[in-house]
Amino acid sequence: MGKRVMVLIGTRKGTFIAESDASRKDWHIRGPMAGGMVTYEEMTFPQQLVTMDVNFDPKTQTLFAATAGSGGNGIYEGAQATAIRRSTDLGETWTASSEGLTYGEGGPDILKVWNVQPTNHGVIYAGVEPAGLFKSTDDGATWQHVEGLTNHPSRKDWGGGNGGLCLHSIVVHPDDPNRIWVGTSAAGGFYSADGGVSWDPTNKNVRNFDVPAKEDEVSGCVHKLRGAFNGTDLLYQQNHFGVYRSADAGKNWQEVSEGLSSDFGFGMAVHPHDTKSIYVIPLQGDGRYMPEGKAAVWRSRDGGDNWTRQDKGLPQQGAFVGVLREGMASDTLDDAGIYFGTNTGEVFVSPDGGDSWSLVAGYLPSVLAVETAVIDN
Repeated sequence: MGKRVMVLIGTRKGTFIAESDASRKDWHIRGPMAGGMVTYEEMTFPQQLVTMDVNFDPKTQTLFAATAGSGGNGIYEGAQATAIRRSTDLGETWTASSEGLTYGEGGPDILKVWNVQPTNHGVIYAGVEPAGLFKSTDDGATWQHVEGLTNHPSRKDWGGGNGGLCLHSIVVHPDDPNRIWVGTSAAGGFYSADGGVSWDPTNKNVRNFDVPAKEDEVSGCVHKLRGAFNGTDLLYQQNHFGVYRSADAGKNWQEVSEGLSSDFGFGMAVHPHDTKSIYVIPLQGDGRYMPEGKAAVWRSRDGGDNWTRQDKGLPQQGAFVGVLREGMASDTLDDAGIYFGTNTGEVFVSPDGGDSWSLVAGYLPSVLAVETAVIDN
């Protein structure tokens, strides 16, 4: 039986799905989808919703989309627009799935859902703005607030980045559901060893401007956090101030930015079968686009000790594009593919681990998120 690859694309005008066989040469695009009804003042009208993130649970064959409403060039923030939607038929139909997704009476409104993360333990997690963590144990039908993180004693000192105070990265250990890491902007990273009851900061040695964080210090702006386990305790992060590696599950971090064209960027991917192969897209920090308008992905095969610029098949002039924090992913085929989407609506794939690149889709709305799913035909 052959494999079917789906690239799940979240954009400012809904969710798109690109599909191909295992060759990943010819792509069929479906979308936009995952829309809904938005109430504005006293008018109710159909509105294609912004998809902040979209992901797939292979156990239940369910798609999850984190949505917010769009109006003109902006985003409606608040309960009417913010939701998690799910599809059990690979995107043909969607239903809202947000019961319990609230801080409760007296708490702040949830402005956006930034990340939806299925696990192989039967739990789905969601990260929201203002920064907090929610979980579902019934396939996304209802949600519960993980209060231990919100109640961390440092909470009063948390501050947001340019995108707001958001929890955007969720990593759950594949063999131990109690081990959870999260990344926030801009309160840094946190780790729980007891399923979310208690949390410790995980920022030691990560720079905040030029000052490295001390042990147990709440500090810094994580842009993307990734796990690379397979029997290890490896973690990687793209931070506002560099790329970092941790060999001890986040207790200590080592900067591995040397050799990159910039220490600033958002997206990051880890090869699913090689814990030392990682991918980042450096951006020019003052413009948040690829330096000199030349598109490239930087690959390291030794965990960040050395980097090479991979640009075969990518535009080398006029590509003043950016890639956002959810904009990179890998698939799980034996010859794993690496993907990224741009804020100008292109999605690229490398079916050979970064050696060469080709276009999956173009002329889409601005791409906010890229994830993948591999299913049997």
